[in-house]
Amino acid sequence: MAVVTITAENFETEVIQADKPVIIDFWADWCGPCKRLSPVVDELSEQTSEIKMGKVNVDEQPELASRFQIMSIPTLISFKNGNLYKTSVGLIPKNAILELVK
Repeated sequence: MAVVTITAENFETEVIQADKPVIIDFWADWCGPCKRLSPVVDELSEQTSEIKMGKVNVDEQPELASRFQIMSIPTLISFKNGNLYKTSVGLIPKNAILELVK
């Protein structure tokens, strides 16, 4: 499954109403650690169909970054049953990303 670009317009449908856990990667083009994390998120998206992976560009979606009080990037936030579940700030390994929904 491909990574979904999350925007303020599709957040409700793609995240809150999702029928599976969702992990969102908050990132920016200028962020070095974000560039290192991005391929890992892409890889996980292709490897598992039990989790929806999404990305929010904080420069293009400042209202979502503000809503979730994103102060540092990359930040990963997981949602289960439409509710915020766990948050992780900084570059983390693939297995730690999967732990965000367990």
